[in-house]
Amino acid sequence: MILLRRLLGDVLRRQRQRQGRTLREVSSSARVSLGYLSEVERGQKEASSELLSAICDALDVRMSELMREVSDELSLAELAASATADEPVPVPVRPMLGSLAVTSVPKVPTERVTIKAPTEAVDVVAA
Repeated sequence: MILLRRLLGDVLRRQRQRQGRTLREVSSSARVSLGYLSEVERGQKEASSELLSAICDALDVRMSELMREVSDELSLAELAASATADEPVPVPVRPMLGSLAVTSVPKVPTERVTIKAPTEAVDVVAA
């Protein structure tokens, strides 16, 4: 099962680490307890929209950018999960900036499926 809170936490942690910042720095700036921010990053707590807004402000990241990255992670997780399904699952794709065309993902029992996206931002929408 794909947990949205875990994907969100992973993206928040990567954003923080890209900036070379500690949990303590971000929690202080966002006015959130260090323990709670840690639980959000580990996907153990659901973050409210107010909390996400405070964390995004502390990281100087737009919430829409954060959600886009979470959406991309979710799409890839769904594609990976569908690769283990019994039947191919059609995947509609809405290209943005670059072009990434995926029409379906067949069942691949013994092979690993790797999806590489272009270096530009790509919006992948899975049904």
